[in-house]
Amino acid sequence: MRLHYLQHVPFEDPGSILIWAKENDCVITNTQLYKNDPFPKQHDFDWLVVMGGPMNIYDEEIYPWLADEKVFIREAIAAGKVIIGLCLGGQLIADVIGGKVTQNPYKEIGWFPVRLSEEARSSPLFSFFPHQPVVFQWHGDTFSVLPEEVKCIAENDACKHQAFIYKDRVFGFQYHMENTPAIIEGLVENCRDEMVPDVYVQTPEELLEHPEYIAQNNAWMNMFLTQLEKMYRQGEL
Repeated sequence: MRLHYLQHVPFEDPGSILIWAKENDCVITNTQLYKNDPFPKQHDFDWLVVMGGPMNIYDEEIYPWLADEKVFIREAIAAGKVIIGLCLGGQLIADVIGGKVTQNPYKEIGWFPVRLSEEARSSPLFSFFPHQPVVFQWHGDTFSVLPEEVKCIAENDACKHQAFIYKDRVFGFQYHMENTPAIIEGLVENCRDEMVPDVYVQTPEELLEHPEYIAQNNAWMNMFLTQLEKMYRQGEL
């Protein structure tokens, strides 16, 4: 399997997803958008992972490549690729399929539980998750409006739409399960100014003092990817 990922800043790579991909003998390629790397042809990859980043989806004047990225994601969806969007990546997907991305009522930074829908937990892709997994959050915007054909599969008190599925093989997550300690340290180092005390904003110390949460999130991501690949190979998506 050929996995391609889009990366927006040097300190947010796919983390545990890369570890899983290497362990499963995937061919891994990437586009470093902050370096103005070119996009691949659609026939050159099977799965697409769209990473997070501190920019917003509408910051095209500051980051001109965002416009081209949206076109590329739209083409990947039309080509039937398996796509996983994380935070900004999920927001970009939501935008290109006709949703709306706006400022969330609360900024979420830290470790917070989300509630998975019963429908999601009845799916093999999510059946191993607890009802309220504690996951890593770092966002101010969110996909506040989703098209009717999209299934929202997770929510919490801070943010109505935490995860969604589109056409059975496109997944948008507002939260992160792929982050490693190094990625979280990079976020704190590079985006500390966003950590203004609020209801759902934890301190840098709180973000970094839970290695057990990181390990559990990575394990969940691993199980999700393993089941997703199994269903993909069996033609069940």
